[in-house]
Amino acid sequence: MKNNFSILYTYNKKLYHTVDSTRFSFWLVNSGYKWCIAFLFLTILYPVNAMASNYTYTMAFQAFLKWVPLLVKSGFVLNVIISFFAMMIGTALGVILGLAQVSQYKIVRIFASSVTQLFRNIPWLVLLFIIMLTFPFEIETDDKIYKIPDWTKAVFGFSLPIMANISEIVRGAIKSVPLGQWEAAESLAFSRQKTFWQIILPQCYKRMIPPWMNWYAILSMATPLVSLLGVEEIITLSRQAMEAENNNPELLIPFYSFALLIFFAYCYPIAKFTIALEKRYAVKL
Repeated sequence: MKNNFSILYTYNKKLYHTVDSTRFSFWLVNSGYKWCIAFLFLTILYPVNAMASNYTYTMAFQAFLKWVPLLVKSGFVLNVIISFFAMMIGTALGVILGLAQVSQYKIVRIFASSVTQLFRNIPWLVLLFIIMLTFPFEIETDDKIYKIPDWTKAVFGFSLPIMANISEIVRGAIKSVPLGQWEAAESLAFSRQKTFWQIILPQCYKRMIPPWMNWYAILSMATPLVSLLGVEEIITLSRQAMEAENNNPELLIPFYSFALLIFFAYCYPIAKFTIALEKRYAVKL
């Protein structure tokens, strides 16, 4: 016999999401290596001779080994350099922009907020195209010509969206400090400047570190985008190496699998450390 009474079922953990389960870093750490193992397993099961070619995967792997030093030293190292300098410049500009968003002056807040929202909502690849194609390729003086490397323009292109997102991190961290901290400082006759630098900001550092590291991991994984613009990083050099080996289809798996694994090996510890910091510095309510 059916009735309209509500029924309280027993709790089932699988039906509910925890705070950790919604984090990208949590998913990456707990599922990333499984996907890599599955990918490698499927690669092994793939036919050894593809497209009726006499060029085997053994030959492709041997050819790939010759290019590994170049891919790492001249390719992946440049990816890391681009991500490092873009993060450094973006962080410096983002902190200034984030502080401007909580300024006492309305015009400063409006300007900082507009710049932040502009660069937060522009596709990274479109921004890179604009920077790479509009900035000069060389600077000519009276007696010398200075060429501007493409990777330096890529650094500037990546630093702009990073600046906007770091700005939001800084603004959010400052706004997350309880209002009672401001009121307590005011009752002790602290000026706004002293309250800001001696009481509020020291409480924000721990809150900003985990999302800052998360954005560095995202930036590192986005650096292969510059290969579309001709910057000679790991993906560009991989394509050039495959062209030098007559563009055999069997070369795709070893070269791109290596790029996948080296980025995973670089970003996985960052994601793991980020989760540890998130748990350590979580705000206790």
